[in-house]
Amino acid sequence: MSSSHLYPPPEAAVKNAYVSGIEAYNKLCAEAEADYEGFWARQARDLLSWKTPFTKVLDESGAPFFKWFEDGTLNVSYNCLDRNVERGLGDKTAIIFEADDGKVTKVSYKQLLEQTCRLANALKARGIKKGDRVVIYMSMSVEGVVAMQACARIGATHSVVFGGFSAQSLRDRIEDAGAVAVITADEQLRGGKQLPLKAIVDEALALGGCDKIKNVIVYKRTGGNIAWTAGRDEWLHEAVAGQSATCEPEWVGAEHPLFLLYTSGSTGKPKGVQHSTGGYLLHAALSTKWTFDLKPDDIFWCTADIGWVTGHTYISYGPLALGGTEIVFEGVPTYPDAGRFWKMIQDHKVTIFYTAPTAIRSLIKAAEANAAVHPKSYDLKSLRILGSVGEPINPAAWEWYHQHVGGGRCPIVDTFWQTETGGHMITPLPGATTLVPGSCTLPFPGIMAAVVDETGKEVPWGQGGILVVKRPWPSMIRTIWGDPERFKKSYYPDDFKGKYYLAGDGAIRDEKTGYFTITGRIDDVLNVSGHRMGTMEIESALVSCTDLVAEAAVVGRPDETTGEAVCAFVVLKRPRPTGDEAKRIAKELRDWVGKEIGPIAKPDKIQFVSGLPKTRSGKIMRRILRKIAEGETSNLGDTTTLLDPGVVDEIKNGKL
Repeated sequence: MSSSHLYPPPEAAVKNAYVSGIEAYNKLCAEAEADYEGFWARQARDLLSWKTPFTKVLDESGAPFFKWFEDGTLNVSYNCLDRNVERGLGDKTAIIFEADDGKVTKVSYKQLLEQTCRLANALKARGIKKGDRVVIYMSMSVEGVVAMQACARIGATHSVVFGGFSAQSLRDRIEDAGAVAVITADEQLRGGKQLPLKAIVDEALALGGCDKIKNVIVYKRTGGNIAWTAGRDEWLHEAVAGQSATCEPEWVGAEHPLFLLYTSGSTGKPKGVQHSTGGYLLHAALSTKWTFDLKPDDIFWCTADIGWVTGHTYISYGPLALGGTEIVFEGVPTYPDAGRFWKMIQDHKVTIFYTAPTAIRSLIKAAEANAAVHPKSYDLKSLRILGSVGEPINPAAWEWYHQHVGGGRCPIVDTFWQTETGGHMITPLPGATTLVPGSCTLPFPGIMAAVVDETGKEVPWGQGGILVVKRPWPSMIRTIWGDPERFKKSYYPDDFKGKYYLAGDGAIRDEKTGYFTITGRIDDVLNVSGHRMGTMEIESALVSCTDLVAEAAVVGRPDETTGEAVCAFVVLKRPRPTGDEAKRIAKELRDWVGKEIGPIAKPDKIQFVSGLPKTRSGKIMRRILRKIAEGETSNLGDTTTLLDPGVVDEIKNGKL
């Protein structure tokens, strides 16, 4: 690790940081090491307001189904809203909302609390109660955050589905969660276009299996033309009209499920990741405080969507639990032009900016092609901390981000975590950590991360292996909704005697510093623009096009903008097409996948083949396909176990 690529924390960052200097970081880690439960209990008492204080910290008796603070009661919405009003922050701006067209609305903590209470009362009036599941299918909006807070307020478990998912994906999640209501909008605005939401909800419910749904509450965003089912559908503004602006929070046990969030696994069926109330909120607040060093006068902007976990932890919950001011943005980074992010940072005097490498890479391209949208054309002096999330950031993009957006003065917190972890696991702290481009550096204090081999034995620093977490932590996944066996198999496999949490990523630690670098997934999960998708899910969608497709195999290949691109090898039920016909069928299949899963899953490339490389036992050797997709044709490793090695030559010559 050459010193030219080391970035010590700037003096200004060290001076005022909550965790100031590497000694302070080491001290916190040593405290957690010496008294693990005591460390987390102290944070939970310091940061959260409890209705009933907890006496038990961690219960490991039912491992891997761990419980944290289980005899304590609290309410997430109270912790995010009421207590800030009680602290005298009622008039402080909680959310600065910028719409797609640039219109700005500011909402204070008092207003946010009132909106949340009105919707909570409306939900209660419709018989929705503690323990019920509510699906939220909305775009980025104040109403989206309010919907989440209102569910939390009454103890209903929310499941937010990203507004880009298809009717089929939405239906599957409604059915799996057993939801009783959907909160949605007529349409969403993205990049100047009106895109359907309510129509997709209607289509999802018409597919069947969603018979528990009694209410569909619709936020009027565009006034677009939508179908209406009397007795089921209701406008949000009508539902909250006349409701009281106060609502006593439902005090729930710390282990009560706050939300389910579905993520792609390596099998086709999405996994409902279940998160708790107390442990989750603790880590959301603590990581916002330490990783972003959030101060009372900061303007914090996380660009994620509330449909992903990043939008949950670092929009809907973490910053609000600390009484912060944050930006919620409806639009896309390239509309009306690719300077939108930089203009917003300039206009709102953003101090902390958290985005994904994919966005950075696409904006680099745009800035290099057009000086008018280059960050240097904007005043970004307000920035003090930058963050990166969703996938590892490549060193070149890191350097550009540091130099051109942060003016060489802002630490970059390159955060590694997952839907399942609830908050940051490995990340620099801006006032403590010396940065290395491309490395997420060191574990968050209290997180016991390690790199092991297949048997669970730690490997020496400098050697690659499998990333695990050796101790349970407060914001970890509790189970997979309705499928505890799958939870155990996926995250606490027998290979590690059920003791270590398996992150599903490979990692390596620097020989000298012990810094972590994530090397990519170890299972069949792709990371496209920071969104996880199981290869199996895309394969199942292709094969469900039964008239055409006999078989399909999907792999990822590196892509300089999206991180990974989806490549599909498809065997048709008819002779292999060529030329225009191949293009036509490929387009048809791409559109089909978009309809089945959502546009993000559309294969970048489709290659038609007469057969797939299979072992004698019938297993597809994706390793070979991965190499071919990457353009590697000579060094394909051992192919002797293949049923028909000739297939490989045909695929090689067919060029993806």
